[in-house]
Amino acid sequence: MAGNLTRYSPFNDIARFEPFGGIEDMLREFRLTPSLQAFENGQGMKMDVSENEQAYTVKADIPGMKKDDIKIDIDGKQVSIVAETSQFKEQKDGETVVRSERFSGRLYRGFSLGHEIDAAHAVAKYQDGVLELTLPKKARNGAKKLTIS
Repeated sequence: MAGNLTRYSPFNDIARFEPFGGIEDMLREFRLTPSLQAFENGQGMKMDVSENEQAYTVKADIPGMKKDDIKIDIDGKQVSIVAETSQFKEQKDGETVVRSERFSGRLYRGFSLGHEIDAAHAVAKYQDGVLELTLPKKARNGAKKLTIS
């Protein structure tokens, strides 16, 4: 038995109700700036991780942030990146405020690597919306031989 499936959205009826020119027109006025679209679209931080024998290199896209808004935590093999921002935009016509927009948001990314990181020698750079981490691997202590007593 073949049938057509449609996705149910409880907002379909609301979107059709257009007493003042339509909800889409109203929402279009309140769109966020391009640098904050990652928050608006619910997208996470996009990352590339590469590895060589000495270190991991992580590149994470975090556009529209200041370096002071980004916090990095390293604990053994665990790495977490948190970016928080708060922005205020006001449009004036003379002394009258015509439009005022406020936004605050948070991006988080946590991940585990295959080797412990030497946090004392890790390096972070942030330029043009890209965070680059160089995470050196902790030197492994050689295997220890036990003698039987």
